[in-house]
Amino acid sequence: MLKKSLYFLTLLLVFGCGSSKKRTYSKKKPITVSVEGSTEEAAPPKKSKKEERKNSKANDIVSTALTFSGTRYKFGGLTKKGMDCSGLVFVSLKENDISFPRVSYQMAEQGKRIKLTQVQKGDLLFFKTSKRGKRINHVGLVVDVKGVDIKFIHSTTSRGVIVSSLREGYWNHAFVKAMRFL
Repeated sequence: MLKKSLYFLTLLLVFGCGSSKKRTYSKKKPITVSVEGSTEEAAPPKKSKKEERKNSKANDIVSTALTFSGTRYKFGGLTKKGMDCSGLVFVSLKENDISFPRVSYQMAEQGKRIKLTQVQKGDLLFFKTSKRGKRINHVGLVVDVKGVDIKFIHSTTSRGVIVSSLREGYWNHAFVKAMRFL
């Protein structure tokens, strides 16, 4: 039993997101992201029922992920007490009845690769944040797209679960690919 526990912990250390350093946080910052479009200038083109279901599912997943805003980073964590980046995506999908791998590099093998110009709410963004590693080790869930500004929710070792923009230099540089799974 001890051997299995050590093996599992070793796997988490090798394949998890970011660092395992414990961080403290002075205060939580509120995060606001529009889940539905609020403008009513022109009638949007009719969408198929399949497209509407897909958009509804993406909204549900994003809404679930946003409930974890401000949660501190915890390597291997899956609760509001602490979670890592892949844990955030895993839980958000699981709570919406979607089965998905637990670690980011395995998540990156699911779905269809898309161009950044095609990214929509609910798509996944994958990153390599380690200078030494050659494998994807970070994932974010797209929560909003306005032109070239793509906002995504993820868990960082320094600030916990936050919404960031792909336009930020660090994330833009570390970006590897976008995937659609819905």
